[in-house]
Amino acid sequence: MDEQTPTDSGLHFFDYWRVVRSRKEVVLAVLLLAVVTAVVYTFSLDPEYMAQARILVREDALDVPVFEREFTGGWNPYFLRTQFELMKSRPILYRVAENLNLAAIWGERYRADKRPLSRDDVFELLGRVVDVDQSRDTSLIAIRVRSKDPEEAARIANMVAEVYRDHRLTVKRNELRRALEAVRGEVEKQRERVAAKEAEVERLRKELGVAVIGSTTQYGGGFRVDKVRLQQLEADRIAARVDMLYRKARMEQLEAMSPEELVESASLIVQDSELSTIRRQLVDTDVQLRLLLQTYAENHPEVQRYQAARAELQQKLTNALNGVKRSVKADYEISLARFDALDQELKAAREADIAAEGEKFLPFAKAERELDLERNILQALEARVRQEAIKLEVPSTPVELVDPAETPVRPIGPRHIFNIIVGLVIGLIGGLGIAFFIEYLDTSVKTVDDVERYLGLPVIGIIPQKVRPMIQDGPDCSYAEAYRVLRTNLLFSNKGVPGGAFAVVSGGVGEGKSTTLFNLAYVCATMGDKVLIVDSDLRRPVQHTILGIPNRFGLTNVLMRDVPIEETIKPVPNVPNLHFLPSGKLPRSSIGVLNTQRMRELIKNLKARYDYVFLDAPPVIGVSDASILASEVDGVLLVVQYRKYPRLISLRAKRMIENVGGRIVGVVLNNINILRDDYYYYYHSYYSNYYYHQPQPGEAAKEEAARST
Repeated sequence: MDEQTPTDSGLHFFDYWRVVRSRKEVVLAVLLLAVVTAVVYTFSLDPEYMAQARILVREDALDVPVFEREFTGGWNPYFLRTQFELMKSRPILYRVAENLNLAAIWGERYRADKRPLSRDDVFELLGRVVDVDQSRDTSLIAIRVRSKDPEEAARIANMVAEVYRDHRLTVKRNELRRALEAVRGEVEKQRERVAAKEAEVERLRKELGVAVIGSTTQYGGGFRVDKVRLQQLEADRIAARVDMLYRKARMEQLEAMSPEELVESASLIVQDSELSTIRRQLVDTDVQLRLLLQTYAENHPEVQRYQAARAELQQKLTNALNGVKRSVKADYEISLARFDALDQELKAAREADIAAEGEKFLPFAKAERELDLERNILQALEARVRQEAIKLEVPSTPVELVDPAETPVRPIGPRHIFNIIVGLVIGLIGGLGIAFFIEYLDTSVKTVDDVERYLGLPVIGIIPQKVRPMIQDGPDCSYAEAYRVLRTNLLFSNKGVPGGAFAVVSGGVGEGKSTTLFNLAYVCATMGDKVLIVDSDLRRPVQHTILGIPNRFGLTNVLMRDVPIEETIKPVPNVPNLHFLPSGKLPRSSIGVLNTQRMRELIKNLKARYDYVFLDAPPVIGVSDASILASEVDGVLLVVQYRKYPRLISLRAKRMIENVGGRIVGVVLNNINILRDDYYYYYHSYYSNYYYHQPQPGEAAKEEAARST
């Protein structure tokens, strides 16, 4: 058995390089267009400047601790990210635009009618030019602003820092003021209670005629265990009442807040770490979602995942706020129940004390104790109000402008070299993509492998580009060896038997079959074979124009038996062994003259006279003459032009020839661009260097000396 050589069906690097070489004009055109576009675009841009202001950001706390040591939480990884988004939020940027009158300035700059821009337009433009970033491993935040006006960039950067600082201070102080107003309302109510108790004590003193000297504890002749117990209960009741009123004020304040105020203030009032954590997670999710929306569309899986996470966090936050309200209300109800329990216990103790002291003293003592209780509550509330008022006046610096922005001197853009490099890369990638796309759409025959793979036929000849009839250039031209190889392969394809009648056909028009036939016949004649060229393309004969021989009488006259065949065959001048049978004129009444019987007899007659008979047949597709000729000759040479027609044309031609019983000897791949396609370069290079190398003077002597040594 013959040894089978494995074939590699995968693509090699040189296959891609061949595509690039063959489509280099497209690649270079796209590359040049991209580079020119990048250069024109870059140099048409105005210079852009960037100003930077740096601020130090801290969590909310007083500069100096008042009354007690303030507790601050640990490191919060979401705090700075939250501040990034806050600096680029609408309240901040709206205030910046108003302070700098950007709506009017930018409206005059960007609008044709010079009208001021809307708030949304200004916010969108500011969002594009303002960028916020953190200095690594610090609490410093850099506010960077890009603008074509360097002074404007510095003004906007400084104004963003100032507005953000004022916003932080305003929000914190507003929260404290709201809490302080709520407690002050309770103080006024408590003062009314104290005044009512004082009036009641005075009324009882006058009605009962009690003479009070000093403390009422003097009545009874000394301290007693029940008196000590009664004083302890009164102290506990006072503490429970203060706690109950404080929780009541907190509950009423939370219930009076809107949802937005509740989100901002709940963590401060309730000190709920879980609520703060949910809020930080929600802000961080908003940050990540906004960053993803800058890169992906809303239907991207990652964006949808973050949107679902945000909805879940929002629901958690709502549940947590509702839980906070319920918790505060429950705390108030517990403190109220505790106060009521203490009050009931105190009442029971008082009733026992009254029963022991007598009916006269008890009403007055009770009223005086209640008055003391109300006064103590009022004193505690007033102390809390004064404490919070002092805290409100103590300075707090959550934001400090460390490095104000200065007017930039050097522009940061446009980056000429970078843009040109990007244009170069994009052009190269785009050119390669278009080249491979065109190659993908091109279904023509490009390689020998294409012929063997799609047609299932051997390639017996590879003809280079720019080939002329060899009668003009002679047998020593650069492409003559390609036809000698074709003659050799034709001989071996016929099992080594020389001679025979062969038709040269093609699937479509203009694939070079006539030139291929003539040069093949010319080579055979120069190598000693007696050759006849028969121009059997009766509709578009070409061979007589190549030879310059009249076409008045020829094949048609022989088939119609008007002229003997000896009178129509003419020898080719200056080419021994080569004869020519023109097509002759084809009258309209002679359509179908190439009937099978006449052609069979003629071909048999010509084969007896010549070694080789080459018939120039018309294209197979669309003309029936080629099928008739293919069925009568010894073999058919199918000429396929490189990169001209789709492979289906050649495949259809093959099937039509086989359907009429024709034997296809092989395929001649014609019009190959040797210099452009490396796949075929080595054929041409080998033939040229090996057969047509002319030795220089003295070179033959050197070779002979080398062989003798």
